[in-house]
Amino acid sequence: MTQPRHIAIVLAADRGPADPVARASGAPCKSLTPVAGKAMLWRVIDALQQTAAIDEIILVGPSQNILESHPELKDMLKKAGITWVAPAASPSASAAKAMRSVANDKPVLLTTADHALLQPAMVEALLTGSTGKDFTLAMVTYEDVMRAYPNTRRTAIRLRPGKGYCGCNLFTINTAKGRQLIDLWQSVESQRKHPAKLVIGMLGWGAVLRYVIGRLSLDQAFARLSRTLEMDVGPVLLTDPSAAIDVDSIADLRLVEDLLASNRKTQPG
Repeated sequence: MTQPRHIAIVLAADRGPADPVARASGAPCKSLTPVAGKAMLWRVIDALQQTAAIDEIILVGPSQNILESHPELKDMLKKAGITWVAPAASPSASAAKAMRSVANDKPVLLTTADHALLQPAMVEALLTGSTGKDFTLAMVTYEDVMRAYPNTRRTAIRLRPGKGYCGCNLFTINTAKGRQLIDLWQSVESQRKHPAKLVIGMLGWGAVLRYVIGRLSLDQAFARLSRTLEMDVGPVLLTDPSAAIDVDSIADLRLVEDLLASNRKTQPG
């Protein structure tokens, strides 16, 4: 089966210069914070442009004010063939706004501009694993993330005994039915840092006890979710723990800088 080509939507809105990462770097917004000499936003765009199954890129943000005050950014986006969309009031609203410009039968990859370690292989693995499903999300085991980066702090969904999973801010919306999950995302967006509340909201009270005592497995969780939503929703487990690292804090920024510096040193000259 030929893998369908996706349109990529990149969410790049934030709190502007008030964002702590932007403030630390002096950038006008977080997505333009330089990491190892290149703005995070362009690291994400470069990875997507190097992925064969990505047809087009839609960038939601930065704000109109930032774009107008940085004409060089506007020129770069135009030359790169990137479609810019003004952000809405929240990430989920911004995603919904961008998706309204995409035909219902066109599959979408959704990610964020602070995914500074994004690699084409991560995107390709997600797209391959998403075949036949309405909606998928990339995940990495918490154990793998902590083994690779023991000093980082990541939010984990803890399921069956001893097993936790980290999200990767990488999603596919492959069908018109899958787009309904963007509406659901808006309803639970405020709970993303509270996994138990999110589980209650998405899976229903019948799953709460099994979640709390650690008996709900990953497969059970998504089977329950798929039945509830009447669509095929599933995780795609990635093997690269750096897929779970986004730049939410100054500590994350330092970690990403160190990792990229280390990668440069180990690459052949």
